[in-house]
Amino acid sequence: MNDPDAAEVPANQRTSSQVTPSSAPSEHTYILDSEQAAELARLMQQDRLLTEAMGGLLPEEGISLPETGRVLDLACGPGGWALELAFRFPRAEIIGIDISPSVVEYANAQAWSRGLSNVHFQVGNVMEPLPFPDRSFDLINGRALCSFMAPAAWPRLLAECFRLLKPGGILRCTEAEQPLTTSPTFEHFCSLGTQALKRAGQSFSPDGRHVGITPVLPRLIRQAGFEQVRLRASVIEWSMGTEGHYPVFKDFLVAMDLVKPFLLKMGIADKETLEALYQQAIAEMQAEDFCALWTLLTVWGQKPTSDILRETSLAAG
Repeated sequence: MNDPDAAEVPANQRTSSQVTPSSAPSEHTYILDSEQAAELARLMQQDRLLTEAMGGLLPEEGISLPETGRVLDLACGPGGWALELAFRFPRAEIIGIDISPSVVEYANAQAWSRGLSNVHFQVGNVMEPLPFPDRSFDLINGRALCSFMAPAAWPRLLAECFRLLKPGGILRCTEAEQPLTTSPTFEHFCSLGTQALKRAGQSFSPDGRHVGITPVLPRLIRQAGFEQVRLRASVIEWSMGTEGHYPVFKDFLVAMDLVKPFLLKMGIADKETLEALYQQAIAEMQAEDFCALWTLLTVWGQKPTSDILRETSLAAG
């Protein structure tokens, strides 16, 4: 983590050894059942929640999309962000990719029902090579990728993004750790989740107390060859009595229920213990004095324009 020359290593030679994950599985490892209707509804609601909390579709300084630009949305889920972007930029082409056929079918139906011909969705695994030519996109977006990405897969995905972006194109990733709350039981339940991720090899945390993605994400993006890497934090307050309380509470209410099979599989706790914790956490999160924050980190970087300069120089010569 202290190698000052890491950013200078050519993108096609970088490996995961430059940021060391807890282990190195490479298969798709989404910990919730993405085919369940409850998860689809949760993802739809969460998409709107995150976009609003982050200040809009592309609120970061220095990120601009050409009117006729091409955008790739990684692990797009129900497609909320991509659909909104397509409406905002009617001359741009937006492509969403997700591993779930049913989710992709839903997203395409939404595009059709809204009359958006400039956005489409296709089935694909972002942990495998993506079926697009080099220098295809002006912007690549990814949110909450740590919910399924094994740590060793990050360098491969970021290298693929580097390949797919045009010189000067932008990679934009948003991730989060677990919320901070005053609910002892919710905190305990979250700690079981991060321990399970550690046990499954899906954590950058050295001890399983956190997911661990946010501190390493900027370095991972720099190691992939991106320049002008910048960070922007967004915070959702979801204390009782605030506007954010119910939507975030509802999100975690569903997520905690759907994550139980994963916790059981990892041997973190038995079924009865998890159910008791779940019910107690629900009660505590609805207490009048409940306080909570959920912090998101957006990291973005630019593919160097040196290739353009080199090509221009060769053409002039």
